[in-house]
Amino acid sequence: MQPLQFTCKKLPIPLLGFAVLLLISLASSCTEQEKNSLLQFLAGLLQDAGLAKLWQEGKDCCEWEGIVCSGNRTVIEVSLEHRGLEGSITHLLSNRTDSSVLQYFGLGNCSKLRVLKAGYNYLSGTLPDELFNATSLEHLSFPRNGLQGMLDGTHIFKLSNLAILDLGENKFSGMISDSIDQLKRLQELHLDYNNMSGELPSTLSNCTNLITLDLKCNNFSGELHKVGFSNFPNLKTLDLLLNDFSGTIPESIYPCRNLIALRLSGNKFHGQLSKGLGNLKSLSFLSLGNSFSNITNTLQIRSSKNLTTLLLGMNFMNETMPDNARIDGFENLRVLDMYGSLLSGEIPLWISELANLEMLSLQGNRLSGSIPAWINTLEYLFYLDISNNNLTGEIPTTLMAMPMLTSEKTVAHLDKRVFDLPVYHSPSLELRVPIALPKALYLSRNKFTGVIPPEIGQLEALISLNISFNNLTGPIPRSICNLTNLEQLDLSNNNLRGEIPAALENLHFLSDFDISNNDMEGPIPTGGQFFTFPNSSFAGNPRMCGPGLNHHCTSVEVGPPTGSRGLCGSNIVFPVSFSVFVGVGVLYDQMVLSRYFG
Repeated sequence: MQPLQFTCKKLPIPLLGFAVLLLISLASSCTEQEKNSLLQFLAGLLQDAGLAKLWQEGKDCCEWEGIVCSGNRTVIEVSLEHRGLEGSITHLLSNRTDSSVLQYFGLGNCSKLRVLKAGYNYLSGTLPDELFNATSLEHLSFPRNGLQGMLDGTHIFKLSNLAILDLGENKFSGMISDSIDQLKRLQELHLDYNNMSGELPSTLSNCTNLITLDLKCNNFSGELHKVGFSNFPNLKTLDLLLNDFSGTIPESIYPCRNLIALRLSGNKFHGQLSKGLGNLKSLSFLSLGNSFSNITNTLQIRSSKNLTTLLLGMNFMNETMPDNARIDGFENLRVLDMYGSLLSGEIPLWISELANLEMLSLQGNRLSGSIPAWINTLEYLFYLDISNNNLTGEIPTTLMAMPMLTSEKTVAHLDKRVFDLPVYHSPSLELRVPIALPKALYLSRNKFTGVIPPEIGQLEALISLNISFNNLTGPIPRSICNLTNLEQLDLSNNNLRGEIPAALENLHFLSDFDISNNDMEGPIPTGGQFFTFPNSSFAGNPRMCGPGLNHHCTSVEVGPPTGSRGLCGSNIVFPVSFSVFVGVGVLYDQMVLSRYFG
């Protein structure tokens, strides 16, 4: 399984046209010139996604879709997000040779525009200098396009009224200019998913109204001590995921008592966490994957009682998991991820005190011992990943009684609140809510022995089950066919024997199946989803037979038709009882008929 964070996804964005020059023409009152400019803007696009039909020539452009005017008919907002707009400024202006083309599009009349949003389109190019004549702009937003250039060389800092600047998910490069302090009213700065670099300027400290600072997935470097975070009393979100920052966490962060989400993962921070972390009483989301040390001290920091998501993976390398840690402030924790730290010891008892825990990931450590019997007391736990450890013993039957996995009805009891920051489960999967993850058990790559408990059929809500690379023996329990919601089943690399229960054909949602490298025998079922699985799913079982394998089935190995072998668990009772009833009924009928007509 992939970790729950630290994967920086770069969306493929085509190099298409940048049309901001034409949009700025709306900044004055709705004149005929502006109408014509808009219509020509649409005509020059490669794709207007039907916007031309919404913008009718005979109407006042203040009534057009995405256009907002003030009381005196002056355009103050242009919102064209998620329109699928494509085009090229080169294509749009290639037929015009006059030097006054910018004036033609009304770029000199932009003093009243307050909001310009054209994100989530397919625009490319650089931000034109003329844009920065719109000195009344309060909200400038172009996320998820193909824009490029160096922000430190632009005039963007002339927009002294900006409260929101969102240029995330583009191709901007360069450094954040020292002139950033000219944006005194700035509340949100989003430069995530770009190619920016360099150290953060000390002048950033003068943007005292900051609420959100999102710089994730860039190449920023250096230490953070130059920035006086204590100057940001309203700061709620600080996201520095996947950069090249180094040093220790500056003490100036800890007075930010309104901070809700703090993510420093994927950098080169080091040292021990300060007790000042306990001052962040509003903190709900904390992600610290770096090279921090002393897990015992970290867990003893009196944390925020609002903390719901704690991601500590890739820290405390080769330390021992504290078993009797006194924890305080974790009572509302819903997500705990401590993957990839090579921690030794056993699964600690203190986890049993996290009564609201929904997701637990301890994968990629060196934990030993058995799965604790208290695991089913975590009544909201629906995602458990303890793969890649040294756990031993049999898979306990208590694991088969986890409340959230035994019934689909329990979904209603899960907390549906969103993550304060998106969590990345894979390069292409961004999660906004915990319940977006599958109900899953990941027990692979341990040293479990014994058989797969027949009670596994009780986990009727389970979607993903992986118990590969263990030392399990015995047959595949027929009760697995009760898991009708199952989409992924990996039993590979064990010592399982017997035939694949044909009843597994009834798992109609099963899309990934792997039984390779066991001691299975007999024919591969051919019904249901089985015809979609590659031959590699069954490789390494010399006594199995079927299409695509070296061993073709004989008539003896094929056995009775699939239908007679497709009965599941208790469902067999009715067919057998019905058969007995019919058999007795036929015999009785024969006796009656012979009596009267014999």
